[in-house]
Amino acid sequence: MNPNIQASDSAPKEKNTQSTQQLPDFTLIGAGLVGSLLAVYLRKRGFAVDVHERRPDPRVVGAYAGRSINLALSARGIEALKKVGIDREVLGTGMPMKGRIMHSTSGATTEQAYGKEGEQIYSVSRGGLNQTLMSLAEREGARLHFEEKCIQVDPIQKQIVLEQAQAPTIRKQAYQRLIGTDGAYSALRDYMMRSDRFDYSQDYLPHGYKELSIPPTADGSFALSPDSLHIWPRGTYMMIALPNPDRTFTCTLFFPFEGNPSFNSLKDPNDIFGFFQQQFPDALALMPDLVDEYLRNPTSSLVTVRCAPWNLDSDHLLMGDAAHAIVPFYGQGMNCGFEDVRVFDELIDEHHERWDFIFPAFSAHRKANADAIADLAKANFIEMRDKVADPDFLLRKRIEARINQMYPNRWTPLYSMVTFRPDIPYHTALNRGKVQDTWMDQLMKEGDWHQNFGTKAMDDAIARGMETYTESL
Repeated sequence: MNPNIQASDSAPKEKNTQSTQQLPDFTLIGAGLVGSLLAVYLRKRGFAVDVHERRPDPRVVGAYAGRSINLALSARGIEALKKVGIDREVLGTGMPMKGRIMHSTSGATTEQAYGKEGEQIYSVSRGGLNQTLMSLAEREGARLHFEEKCIQVDPIQKQIVLEQAQAPTIRKQAYQRLIGTDGAYSALRDYMMRSDRFDYSQDYLPHGYKELSIPPTADGSFALSPDSLHIWPRGTYMMIALPNPDRTFTCTLFFPFEGNPSFNSLKDPNDIFGFFQQQFPDALALMPDLVDEYLRNPTSSLVTVRCAPWNLDSDHLLMGDAAHAIVPFYGQGMNCGFEDVRVFDELIDEHHERWDFIFPAFSAHRKANADAIADLAKANFIEMRDKVADPDFLLRKRIEARINQMYPNRWTPLYSMVTFRPDIPYHTALNRGKVQDTWMDQLMKEGDWHQNFGTKAMDDAIARGMETYTESL
């Protein structure tokens, strides 16, 4: 037994509650976004599903405030929701965003569309979406058990050890197949890390994040344009704001932990106000509770997790952040996790419920894609904080859109491949993006496209270069 769970006068008492009744087909650890959606998928196939969640039921106690970034739902996630017929229900809770609006320190703004006309992403509340998916899972017949933290996994005996918060007691629960959907600090992965030939790495950014907010105006209107993601890029840090249906904006400050300025250096109320007055003056005017929220809300870290393989034999599997936690700067963490679920479901069809094929095939198929989006997410942080206000960068994006307009079947901008093309795997998008970057570097040197954008000279330069680009793919 783990020495940390031995009974003592102060520790919860252990009781063995292994049921003699038939075990569920699948036991999931974690009822977050991926775990809840996976439960919906499995129940629609007729499998019995139990889900154990360490937190209390947010539909009873309220959403977990102060730690969650609003999420950007895009085509990969929507495709996964659509497959089980819940895309409209979820999209009904979101706010469509057609592009970015960048805010300078002077308050001037610049707009950049995300894709072609009609292409948009959706701002959704993590807590609200999680509650929706939990309810859908229960509606399909999944059994959700709250305030049951998995503290140990025993694959040999096929038991998990659960710490029940309310009693408090510790109990053992047997299972048939176990899937860890319990996030970046997964209990199942913790066991797998101690097994032979298991690769693992984690990498923290020197930046963290803090959630803030912008309320509606006095007349109940949105304080900013509600159809865009707002960015205040400031070089080594930035703030973003995403709209909510209640006419608020969820803001997130991405800021270094140490240095000057940083979370470590910015703690005094007067200093906080003065810093925002200097760096985010137009936002400060819209944030009456800024100082209180800044001091009250926690500061959270940003980690990338990579591991392999994601399966342990044919009865244990990692999925979502448990397998591949990424930083949020491409808006793909949830979408990648939802795509995991869809791909897993497709493999069930392909291998006819042969779990000895399905589990390793899932791990092999998704690993390269998860590594690719992890790399892309890190790179996009630099783009969002450093480049989106740069005139040369904005010109480059306009030219890429022009190339896509001229050659829609041969050139798709990297952002569009990742965000709007679920038929293109992440790793393919990454590789094509590298080729495009090399080609664009050369094109940008061939003329002053600030002065000659949209001219025949620019279009001729694009046409000449497209021959080389197509050959290099």
